[in-house]
Amino acid sequence: MRSPLPGAFGPLVVSTLLACGTPALTAQAPSLEKALAEFKTFYETGLRQNGIVGSSVMIVRNGRVVMQDVHGSANLEKRQPVDERTIYHWASITKTFTSIAIMQLRDRGRLTLDDPIVKYLPELRAVHDPFGDVSEITLRHLMTHSAGFRSATWPWGGDRPWQPHEPTRWEQIVAMLPYTEVLFKPGSKYSYSNPGIIFLGRVIEILTGDDYEVYVDKNIFKPLEMYRSYFDRTPYHLLQDRSASYFVTDGKRTPARFDVDTGITVSNGGLNAPLGDMAEYLDFLIGNPSRQAAHDGVLKRASLEEMFQPRLDISSEPGRKVAMGLTFWIEDEGGVRLIGHSGGQNGFISHFYVNLDSRAGYLVAFNTQAETSGSERRQLTRLLDADIRRFLVTRVFPLFQ
Repeated sequence: MRSPLPGAFGPLVVSTLLACGTPALTAQAPSLEKALAEFKTFYETGLRQNGIVGSSVMIVRNGRVVMQDVHGSANLEKRQPVDERTIYHWASITKTFTSIAIMQLRDRGRLTLDDPIVKYLPELRAVHDPFGDVSEITLRHLMTHSAGFRSATWPWGGDRPWQPHEPTRWEQIVAMLPYTEVLFKPGSKYSYSNPGIIFLGRVIEILTGDDYEVYVDKNIFKPLEMYRSYFDRTPYHLLQDRSASYFVTDGKRTPARFDVDTGITVSNGGLNAPLGDMAEYLDFLIGNPSRQAAHDGVLKRASLEEMFQPRLDISSEPGRKVAMGLTFWIEDEGGVRLIGHSGGQNGFISHFYVNLDSRAGYLVAFNTQAETSGSERRQLTRLLDADIRRFLVTRVFPLFQ
């Protein structure tokens, strides 16, 4: 199989990159090589300790793979190991593709970010808004999770085996609108909302005449050469690479539903892809001068940078601040500026971050949601997720400066 970018995001070993890297990188090679070896040990130890069935991680810089590691099983029943071709579900990372599509339409003059959502979805007039007229809610509010809508797609139920994983049709969302309430004055604060992004996906369909999946495939996946990326049900020719997923509670493992259909919520969380394709996406976000024309054909750099500007504060703690951009999170971790997003659905957990100053980034995906129960419930995969971010940002990324 051809690597999406020849010599860029195919399987590489660290020693190869360090031997042929830039002079600055080669000078730091012993230190970087040591840090990456320590990270590999840290990562794999964390997976074993937390009961993770399978996982992959990839670090990229300047359009090249600095490191990639795969661990465990993609499917226990089939005795299928994780490898470089393994396809994961990326859940809410899909949201960033939805907002890039909205920015494409903005740049083509099809909409403005300050348009009221009811201009495109008049059905939302049925929503109860105690803070004013629902027409005050804009596309920008939806992109910054500040529109006032609830977090969950389903306001009730949906947890029985015979029930759909998510609403399957737009009509089901519309039926819930008279029972939906705006929870705070739009624009006044951040509150993560899945329905808000679903509304944006519907706008894309209305303005383009394409199904959301078709639009993104034509206008983002194909130009970025993400040829093994898709939404929802896996194409037959890729099923052999599709990872299963698992829930682990107090050490007890339960298989999740395999290959779920996210229905009408696809724009909120339907993405599936191998890490190689997602590395193409990171290359686009970071900006690769050798592919500037192709990247600008997807979205001009100025518009992408606009999405990376902080709009609302989310949280602040010693040494770390998090703000909301246009769907991307902007984080300051010990003075290192990060742009990224995370995802979690149906047993899959993932995240990515890029640092534009060092032109580096990384991806990590787990096919296991592990936790402990009881009064002190701990989400083990999420804790490991955060530990990986801290390790890479404090121990590896500084070596790229």
